[in-house]
Amino acid sequence: MEAVLKRCAWCGTDPLYVKYHDEEWGKPVTDDQVLFEFLILEGAQAGLSWITILRRREGYRKAFADFDVNKVAAFNEQDEERLMNDTGIIRNRLKIKAAISNARLFIALQQEFGSFANYIWGYLPDRKPILNQVSGPGDVPARSELSDAISKDMKKRGFKFFGTTICYAHMQATGMVNDHQADCHCR
Repeated sequence: MEAVLKRCAWCGTDPLYVKYHDEEWGKPVTDDQVLFEFLILEGAQAGLSWITILRRREGYRKAFADFDVNKVAAFNEQDEERLMNDTGIIRNRLKIKAAISNARLFIALQQEFGSFANYIWGYLPDRKPILNQVSGPGDVPARSELSDAISKDMKKRGFKFFGTTICYAHMQATGMVNDHQADCHCR
């Protein structure tokens, strides 16, 4: 008989959620393309459930040039209209405009810091993930002083759909913080 793996309560039993939880969430990411992917996806998620975005991830991958930041930064009004008609993504004009604008700002950060990873991981002490003590879902914060600081700076630089809650979710997704429950096999 196979042992049942303990997981964080939030991922439930949906196979897509379980795969995301087990293979991605909380694992440190320093690849700029993946960091950009999560920037787009987390921005799209604003006001929606994460599973809604996960189910459309392939649609986003196709619509946003496999998350190639340079290609997305070059999108124009015709691309915006194409995206507004793409049923594979969330068709919200503000979020689409923000994704394109954020791509341009992402490139500016890459130029300033050598990479987006250098910029965002530079906020962490010794560039190491923060390991939070989590017993259950109620222990997982929606924001932190660090997400407040990063979000504030990114907003000052012009980023949209990257408030402190979205920033914190981005930090969780890319392993800047590890909020896996203490009894989770991914801890």
